[in-house]
Amino acid sequence: GPYRGALKKKKKKRSYNSSSIAFSRETQQRQQESPTMREAREVARQAKNIKCDVEDIHGKTQITTMMRPPLPPFSYDDAVRKVRAAEDGWNTRDPSKVKMAYTENTKWRNRAEIFTGREKVEEFLSRKWDKELEYRLIKEIWTHSDNRIAVRFCYEYRDDSNNWYRAYGNENWEFAPDGLMDVRHASINDKRITEEERLFKWPLGRRPDDHPGLTDLGL
Repeated sequence: GPYRGALKKKKKKRSYNSSSIAFSRETQQRQQESPTMREAREVARQAKNIKCDVEDIHGKTQITTMMRPPLPPFSYDDAVRKVRAAEDGWNTRDPSKVKMAYTENTKWRNRAEIFTGREKVEEFLSRKWDKELEYRLIKEIWTHSDNRIAVRFCYEYRDDSNNWYRAYGNENWEFAPDGLMDVRHASINDKRITEEERLFKWPLGRRPDDHPGLTDLGL
């Protein structure tokens, strides 16, 4: 009767108040975000709609040059996916493919080389893989923030005299709202190894899912 109706109204009122508080907190957090993060969040929110619009007008392949999911702001799982995607790309040893993961005016420091732009990235990677033969790479996340990821990595390669090396490196990445990498800093050291000391021996290309990572290999 009337008592039951009063309970329903009371529960509804409490639910409304909880929602209002949550909405207020979320609004306050959004207002405290930097303009870059607000832009990134908006791109992420609209990504699905943008993809549909592009597919209807231009065809599905167009979206691959515009967006590179996951998009910032990154969760931990997003960052792990981003790291593995970068590893897989570099293990193709295809400069024309790898460069598309970076913004048009991407800024790089690799060891002592500093340059800007996708075309310079392609030139650099072409020189790199002409010298670093049988290249195999493993990357591992170190930490991340909304639009930045820190990575450690190792790769093994041989030169044209059959001398083997293992390179140890750290990278700092910063991403644009569309998920393309805008800034890359890489510091790398090379160690001479014997062929018996090699640890990366999978068939050239993508590292198999069941192959150990850096931590499991003790690197």
